[in-house]
Amino acid sequence: MPTIENTSSPSAPQRSAHQSIIILDFGSQYTQLIARRIRELKVFSVVLPCTASLAEIKAYSPVGIILSGGPSSVYDADAPPTDAKVLEQGLPVLGVCYGLQFISHTLGAKVSPAPRREYGHAEVTVKHSASKLFAGLPEKMNVWMSHGDEAQMPAGFKMVAESPNALAAMENEERRIWAVQFHPEVHHTKHGAALLKNFVLNICGARGDWTPAKFIEEKVADIKKKVGDKGRAICALSGGVDSAVAAVLVHRAIGDRLTCIFVNNGVLRKDEFQKVQKNMRDKLGLKLDAVDVSARFLSKLAGVTEPEKKRKIIGGEFIAVFDEESEKIRKQYGDVEWLVQGTLYPDVIESSSVRGPSQTIKTHHNVGGLPKDMKLKLIEPLRDLFKDEVRRIGKDLGMPDEVLQRQPFPGPGLAVRVLGEVTPERVAMLQEADAIVVNEIKAAGLYTQIWQSFAVLLPVMSVGVMGDQRTYAYTCAIRAVHSEDGMTADWVDLPHEVLRKISSRIVSEVRGINRVVYDVTSKPPGTIEWE
Repeated sequence: MPTIENTSSPSAPQRSAHQSIIILDFGSQYTQLIARRIRELKVFSVVLPCTASLAEIKAYSPVGIILSGGPSSVYDADAPPTDAKVLEQGLPVLGVCYGLQFISHTLGAKVSPAPRREYGHAEVTVKHSASKLFAGLPEKMNVWMSHGDEAQMPAGFKMVAESPNALAAMENEERRIWAVQFHPEVHHTKHGAALLKNFVLNICGARGDWTPAKFIEEKVADIKKKVGDKGRAICALSGGVDSAVAAVLVHRAIGDRLTCIFVNNGVLRKDEFQKVQKNMRDKLGLKLDAVDVSARFLSKLAGVTEPEKKRKIIGGEFIAVFDEESEKIRKQYGDVEWLVQGTLYPDVIESSSVRGPSQTIKTHHNVGGLPKDMKLKLIEPLRDLFKDEVRRIGKDLGMPDEVLQRQPFPGPGLAVRVLGEVTPERVAMLQEADAIVVNEIKAAGLYTQIWQSFAVLLPVMSVGVMGDQRTYAYTCAIRAVHSEDGMTADWVDLPHEVLRKISSRIVSEVRGINRVVYDVTSKPPGTIEWE
């Protein structure tokens, strides 16, 4: 597992003392799936922007490089670039889709608009059965294509596979370069995981030794070294899986020199302020400073309707509170230098366009909400992990399932589930509706089978009838999704009886809501949260 260097800059390069596979991002929507598939092989992978320098790449001790897909054409004037020397480092290189075309274009072969574009399912035929990349794979493969250009092969390359319309795979084993036109990382490519395994384990020779136990051992040592024998830290604790695992990990390294600060920002779930305190103190033994500043946050959010502005306000106000609380701790115990956050890899990817030309989707409160003049330095021990990896780390730390199986909850809380202006009345309304959703899904035995399930209060009012009287009240949307890591998600086909109970209870028990709708949008094209 990697030893990650954390600084106060969210985009600072992080270095690994172990083997890794570097993925250079040219903007594909599937880039992060490549990273996931490699991690499933117990090999550390990291996504870097295609513009990363050779020094940045080498800092991760790579044993191989993957060039991702992307929406551009390599011959465009503004095509995303990378240093052509990545093909000359003696490391195995695998080009995927745009990556294949980049290799062809860079090495002098022609890339041009295809007579027939290929999008979706396609069948390819393996022509070179001795290829290490296709070892053990069938001659005919169903794959997922997504390209409008066709590439010719550079000198010295041989065709490994073809589709009815295009070159599907090529290689130059002497130069240690392989490339495929299709996307092996998506589930639609039936043998894609086996192909990536061939590249990572067989061609690159990665050991597959990236395990939770190893991560914990090295991360604890890294934190001890960073904080020192007398240093103190505070942790931004939300009560969710991410911050709880981060806190326990840091607590293992420095003990009670870590103080966890849990802030009631006024947009928590119903009774959350009390429940989290009990869990963190009694079950995890963490030193906890619980601060109720709900009125302060709600006053800052008054009149604000734009989602990104809400996130920025909440992120900035969190840091202000932490600065104030750290000053109190400093007066009591001595200097406090460090702030621990439960930032995950998807938070970084979705918040920052520096990881390739992919467009920023939203600002995560842990990433984009941090002020440049923040007094505390960051420790983000989970920054390069996906959610399921964090849960495995927590299990190895001995944390209870009650904490580890909690569904994700956004850092800005209900502020991004109250669409439009956030007011105390609307938050209270949503808290009641959300509690009903969670309770009914738990009662149906579905809670741990669903990635996230929650209520959203819409700024939409409609006419209804209750007790023979006309009502004019808000609409509540229910959202439930399946996901592996939050990067993609499918809506859950909840049993009608569960939806009926939820709807009936919300309309009957929550004053101010007279209509309930169910969200059947996947991600993409939507996002999991509504804001």
